[in-house]
Amino acid sequence: MTAHAHLLFSFIAAAALASPALAQEDESLAQTGQPPQKTSILYTYGDEPCPEAEGDEIVVCAQRPESDRYRVPRELREELKDDAPVGGGSWTSAVEGYENIARATRPDSCSPVGSYGFSGCSAAALREWQAERRARKRAADAADD
Repeated sequence: MTAHAHLLFSFIAAAALASPALAQEDESLAQTGQPPQKTSILYTYGDEPCPEAEGDEIVVCAQRPESDRYRVPRELREELKDDAPVGGGSWTSAVEGYENIARATRPDSCSPVGSYGFSGCSAAALREWQAERRARKRAADAADD
């Protein structure tokens, strides 16, 4: 380490150690009142001015371009990218996947989960019975020929 860098490092270390002591000595600078009752965090678009604070209100404004006024905020757009279907598929395929997952609890589902499964199980049993009946009839018709 060069002498210049060593001197600079020593000065920074001394200042860092002395600052808490200086802060404790002058307590008259400490905050004595209550924090503001209202804080507003706003986004303004284009040339809109930031509203003025009233009383002890704190107003924090962030300026955004006019083109972003009716868009989903950038932070949420990034979150939506994380929820996108694997491989960058369409939202339609994602919705179809969710529908397939939810199908087990819908009416006519024949599932022990949910209150609608019984109707689906009855319908499935009737379809199976009809298919067996048709198969027996075809077999009987084929044997007669």
